[in-house]
Amino acid sequence: MSTLPEVSGLTGAFVAGLVTSLHCVGMCGPLACGLGLLGGRQGDGAALQASVGYQGARMLAYTTLGAIAGAVGYIPSVLSGHSLVSYLPWFMVVVLVVIGFGWEKRIPRIPAFSGILTRWRLRFHQAPPWKKGVALGVATPLLPCGPLYAMVGIGLLSGSAVRGAELMLAFGLGTLPLLWVAQTQTSWWGRRLNPTHLSILQRGVALLTAAVIAWRLRDTLPFVETGGGCCTM
Repeated sequence: MSTLPEVSGLTGAFVAGLVTSLHCVGMCGPLACGLGLLGGRQGDGAALQASVGYQGARMLAYTTLGAIAGAVGYIPSVLSGHSLVSYLPWFMVVVLVVIGFGWEKRIPRIPAFSGILTRWRLRFHQAPPWKKGVALGVATPLLPCGPLYAMVGIGLLSGSAVRGAELMLAFGLGTLPLLWVAQTQTSWWGRRLNPTHLSILQRGVALLTAAVIAWRLRDTLPFVETGGGCCTM
């Protein structure tokens, strides 16, 4: 059985994270990206510790959330006797198309999460920067993020704790580069990047990646015959 669908699913999750971070750092503001709590006036060393703590805790939170979602999704897949694993890359294509057209803004948010997040931040208000970073990283899944909700949904459909963890870790790693730059180079980021341009780039990358993955997976559709058969499962 070809590993192309599995790789394409992880690639799609990574790109979904990348384009989501474009929206986060460009439009949601420093607080939504977790920049407001990090560093403070205690020097570059404290800021670096806070940033490392934040990113590490965030990756762990995403991976744990994915594992939980996959484990929960395992139960209905066993009861129904039908697995949706082979369709996961196509679900990723759908998510990327949704981001590409800006439809993720229509995904309902969970209002209760905002209150929990606010109370969590206040609890660590007087904590050292590194502890603030870790606390915010752990609580990041509570942010109102449509693509994050969609990824958790795909984790449920994976029907496996391991697959769910892999997908959410890939998504988290996709968000890492730009958020790290935004945290460590805030002034540079604000001077050089325009939110409108970031939105165009976000949608373009999402749609292009969706098209590439769909094209590479075309042989996995039962009603499409290309003659190559290299990707047929």
